[in-house]
Amino acid sequence: MDRRFLGILAVIIVIFVGIFVASKNSGNGGSGSSNNGAQPSSHTSGQGSTGVTFTEYGDYECPVCAEYNPVVDQVEQQFTKQITYQFRNLPLTQIHPNAFAAARAAEAAGLQNKYFDMHNKLYANQNQWASASDPKSFFDTYAKAIGLNISQFDTDYLSSKVNDVINADLAAFAKTGQQMATPTFFLDGTYIDNSKLIDSTTGQPSVSKFASLINAEIAKKQAK
Repeated sequence: MDRRFLGILAVIIVIFVGIFVASKNSGNGGSGSSNNGAQPSSHTSGQGSTGVTFTEYGDYECPVCAEYNPVVDQVEQQFTKQITYQFRNLPLTQIHPNAFAAARAAEAAGLQNKYFDMHNKLYANQNQWASASDPKSFFDTYAKAIGLNISQFDTDYLSSKVNDVINADLAAFAKTGQQMATPTFFLDGTYIDNSKLIDSTTGQPSVSKFASLINAEIAKKQAK
């Protein structure tokens, strides 16, 4: 076979492979391999008067995260003046194929200052979209419900900017050295074993367990 023909064929193959990879990374589940220098997300709530930061790494398709979410909401409300609550993305795509897509939806909503509105919609309606072959139609419905500009939402959802931020969150979590599991919590950068957050009687996450740890951290910080 002519060498020149083989060379052309090789170039064509490389081009098609590049197109395939790019397409995969911009789709519902692809996470990509580079964040292009993007910084981790900074979605926070609370006034943080004590300087204590409570961070959660979560997966929107994770059923356990959905169970924790209303408890975490109560903790946020109880400590809204004292602490800063931060949520970062940790989509476990090997077991939750729509998790990265859901993180895209939340990040896209965040670009219109509606991150936590979408965050709560995704968890509250997890049973609707989690097993869908294409969850985007559900995300569009939630976007309309929280008053987003849908055209902008659709553009941002597919953008490399959103993709890169999620990958930056994944990279930030990897630096913690903790096992990839959700939800994972940190209090001022210190890992919290989830067993400390469970009520021994009910076997469920407990506001009082969260509160006990947070109050101890606040007291420690104030003592310094």
